[in-house]
Amino acid sequence: MALFFANTLTKESKSMNLHEYQSKRLFADYGIPVPAGHAASSADAAVTAAEDIGGDLWVVKAQVHAGGRGKAGGVKLARSTHEVRQFAEDMLGTMLVTHQSGPAGLPVNVVYVEAGSEIERELYLSMLVDREVSKISFIASAAGGMDIEQVAKETPEKIFTVAISPSTGLMGYQARQLAFGLGLNKQQSRQFEDLVSRLYKLYIECDADLIEINPLIVTKAGDVLALDGKISIEDNALFRQKKLAELRDPTQEDEKEREAAEHDLSYVSLDGNIACMVNGAGLAMATMDLIKLHGGDPANFLDVGGGATSERVAEAFKLILSNPRVNAILVNIFGGIVRCDLIAAGIISAVKEMGVSVPVIVRLEGTNVDKGRELLAHSGLDIIAADDLTDAARKAVSAAVKS
Repeated sequence: MALFFANTLTKESKSMNLHEYQSKRLFADYGIPVPAGHAASSADAAVTAAEDIGGDLWVVKAQVHAGGRGKAGGVKLARSTHEVRQFAEDMLGTMLVTHQSGPAGLPVNVVYVEAGSEIERELYLSMLVDREVSKISFIASAAGGMDIEQVAKETPEKIFTVAISPSTGLMGYQARQLAFGLGLNKQQSRQFEDLVSRLYKLYIECDADLIEINPLIVTKAGDVLALDGKISIEDNALFRQKKLAELRDPTQEDEKEREAAEHDLSYVSLDGNIACMVNGAGLAMATMDLIKLHGGDPANFLDVGGGATSERVAEAFKLILSNPRVNAILVNIFGGIVRCDLIAAGIISAVKEMGVSVPVIVRLEGTNVDKGRELLAHSGLDIIAADDLTDAARKAVSAAVKS
């Protein structure tokens, strides 16, 4: 499954991903056609699933929250129950590394055994919040399959978008427009129009922020089926989606990101060596951009929030210092709601408590900034003050190189 739309690193856009088998179950609940399939957490259960499905052709799929499973060996076609068992044994308990999983890979705790399908055509269909037009949009392409990212990069004209007005919802002509763009015949178009109508209903009622089907197939019998499925649910809506929230799989999530969420911090791990602690998602992204501009690499995105407290600052320090790659820490705080002197006290307390040994660069601006700077200057700690954001970025990059 290929997800080629950029993810935003803001707290507001964080989402909970479902596994394929969970997504397919939700599809089925909404009447969206999917092949027969069962999840299995052991080789024996996988064989039982294949026997229950029947036939003589099955697909065994590793269940991880990452695309590119097929190219990574996480999708296998089995022509006997012996092969079903073998493929399940080979996958379960391993770490699957794909181009989306990161170098460490993700653990395979469940496989999905599904009936084999006779594929005539592979299409691409997804729904997402299109921030450029402030609407939910359908994204579709007649060139679906494993290479959709390459299609998006090399032949973007093969991908088209239909934006849905929130005041009217999905209109019949828009469903027909999608079907026409995918080159479906009259019979297939009727099936497809019903499918997208149900998909839109699911998206709205389940507070999804992404639904992706790649591939959406046309079988040799002429039927339209969702052969794969990815659903992401908006985190901020989980309070009213309690049944969906129970489907969360913490083994597929970054441990630091999960720990950060427990302390109401928005954190995303990155590959650099300069840790960032900022209040406000936009300011955090601008901080990372400036670090890159001056030749450095951010180790994380970390937003402590507009109402940051000294306790939250201390937890943030603990979190970023748990990354052994960190060679410098850049703290960039704008005191609007939060007072700079309180943040300064939190920084001093955290540096003392944690025994921070890497350079700490601090840029403060806003409410009580003079008091905050005075506290840092008289702390007796080796904290590097910065006059502005550019100065802070330069000093952080220089400090990271030296340490």
